[in-house]
Parts: sequence; C-alpha cells; structure tokens
Amino acid sequence: MVKGVSVDDVKVDGRVERGEQTRRQILRRAAEIASVEGLEGLSIGRLAAELEISKSGVFAHFGSKEELQLSTVRAAAKIFVTLVLEPAQALPPGLARLERLLDGWLAYSENRTFPGGCFFYAVQAEFDARHGRVRDAIADYGRRWNEVVRDTVAEVSGVDDPEQLTFELIAFLEMANAQSVLHDDPAAYRRARVAVRNRLAEAAQAAGAGASARR
Repeated sequence: MVKGVSVDDVKVDGRVERGEQTRRQILRRAAEIASVEGLEGLSIGRLAAELEISKSGVFAHFGSKEELQLSTVRAAAKIFVTLVLEPAQALPPGLARLERLLDGWLAYSENRTFPGGCFFYAVQAEFDARHGRVRDAIADYGRRWNEVVRDTVAEVSGVDDPEQLTFELIAFLEMANAQSVLHDDPAAYRRARVAVRNRLAEAAQAAGAGASARR
C-alpha cells in the first residue's frame, strides 16, 4: 500500500469511480432516448430497467426528473463540444476552421452520434414554447452554438454580414438533419454540403468584388 493511503481510501476512490461510470452510462442512454422521444420520454424507472440498475441507484444520482433532464442536456453538450467544436478550434481562424466546423456538425448528425440525429434539434422543438430551467438550458446552448458559428464566420476575411451568413449556414445543417431523420434521406447531407460549399464560394466572390471596388 502506498504510504499515507489507507485501504479505506482505496475503497472510497473505487466507489466514486464506479459511481461516475454509472452516471455516465445513465446519461449516455438518456441522451439517446431523448434524441428520439424527447426529454419527457425519460424516467428514472425506465433507465433503471434498461440499464439493470436499481431505481434508488438512479435516483441517488439525480434526485428528480428535472435534474435528470438538465444533466442529460449537459452531457449531450459535452459530446457535441468534443466531436464538433474542438476539432474546428484546433485549426487557425479562417475559412478552413469554418468549413471544419460545419462539416463536423454534419458528420455528428449523419453518423448518428445520437439515434435521433442532432440531440439539440430534437429537444429544441420539444421545449421551444415552454418555460423553466430545462428550456432555458436548451436555449442557452442554442445561443452558444449560434455565437460560435457567427464568430467563426466573422474571422473569414471579407464577409460583410456574418449574422446573415450564419443564419443561412445553420439552416442548411438543420434541414439536412430534419430531412434525414423524418424522411430517411441520407442524400440530404450531400445536398447540405453542396449548399454550404456554394454559399461560402458566393460569399468569397462577393468579398473579392467588394475589395476590388474599394481599390
């Protein structure tokens, strides 16, 4: 035994790690369910049965359905950041970063990171007209995503209206997700990539024309 570390300390650390693993397992399954059935489709009893965990064990992690929903939103956001934001932010500011960000989102949806496509697209539709902590958390993550895209667009040289371009690019992504999920149309992602590429080329052309006119 390591000096200064008791057997009881090791036992406690082991229990904590097992508890964290169980929590991650619960939240991963909760996010998968919510992407298809919505956050209202979650219940402590259902998760306990599916994961073969006691109800009291699941309840001990969250304490209420609302806290389970909030924790699920945060867990889905963490996955989104890892898969979509971090790879793009590893690139220097500019067009390549923007392209990586947009393609990362399409891949996240197309590869069915969550079985219902984009987790946030699904739960935004469920909570957009409601009030409360869950709705506020979902709206906050939506605002953050829009801000990330807008800021990334603004870093591309010559873009005159980042807000408008951001609106159009996100619309392409969300339409691909919706068409794929609702109509089982995998070609929607190819069309979205073409639309993104064409719109970025158009923006670059407009920026070049504007620069020429100012000279």
